[in-house]
Amino acid sequence: MAPPAALGGGVRLALLLLLAVLSAPAATFYVTVAGLGGEPEYEQRFAGLAKDIDKLLKASSGSTRVETLYGPAATKAKLSEVLGSLANQATPQDSLVLMLIGHGSYDGFDYKLNLPGPDVSSIELASMLDRIPGMQLVVSMTSCSGGAVLALKKEGRAVITATKSGTEKNATVFARYWAEALRDAATDTDKNEVISALEAYRYASEKTARFYDTQKRIATEHAQLEDTGKGDPVRDPSAENGQGLLAARFALLRLGAAQAAAAAPEKRKLLEKKETLEQQIAHLKYQRAAMPTDEYKKQLAALLLELAQTQAEIDK
Repeated sequence: MAPPAALGGGVRLALLLLLAVLSAPAATFYVTVAGLGGEPEYEQRFAGLAKDIDKLLKASSGSTRVETLYGPAATKAKLSEVLGSLANQATPQDSLVLMLIGHGSYDGFDYKLNLPGPDVSSIELASMLDRIPGMQLVVSMTSCSGGAVLALKKEGRAVITATKSGTEKNATVFARYWAEALRDAATDTDKNEVISALEAYRYASEKTARFYDTQKRIATEHAQLEDTGKGDPVRDPSAENGQGLLAARFALLRLGAAQAAAAAPEKRKLLEKKETLEQQIAHLKYQRAAMPTDEYKKQLAALLLELAQTQAEIDK
């Protein structure tokens, strides 16, 4: 291959742009939408949750890649504009987290998120998302949200819904506990100073179930997760059912030393290496049943050793 100086101006510019993309750290884009409430109480609740999430994300990551839509601004046209912009910005190394709060509806065929003006359907939403490269997480915390899974399912996309079907039509409380999960350090159950989407899902779904038990009410929502692209959501993702591995890769928030490392250029590569090793360990655990025990232990020990060495470098 010819050196850059020997190439034509157009080719050289294209090569330099490619090298810049390949060397740039992966980005996570966050989009939160709070739809119509129908009543002042719900309007305030949905907008308040969206603002809380926005504040938590910006405080943790210091990122400007956070877009939050609520009130009159939360329209289908504006959502399409935001996601269309990401389709032009994002690279295959980047990730997108889309969070939907509010009321939804389901007609037996398609789910719709209720917005000012025209509603947006899950089919339309999937079309918008399909244009954006990279991993994706969609968290639909509305009533009837389970009706969106089949339209949204895709390899490389994790889908969390507050309800198990489109027929659970009551207002949900899942969104309240999802926001709580992002500000409660107890969500970080593996103590790696990262709140993953899987940890947030488990926290919010457990809190939601406890809410109905405490209130002695029949549960009208049952959260579920699907991240294999097959469209078979489960309430309790695990290695046994094969669900949850992709959701575990989404670092929603970083805490303590991990947050500091993410903000320090000299530590960022080490942090990325650490998180990659943690993902490899999680993947290995999902493969355990299909591996000889000795081989599993050997690979796990090697990964744990490298993880410990990497953490020691971060802690210096």
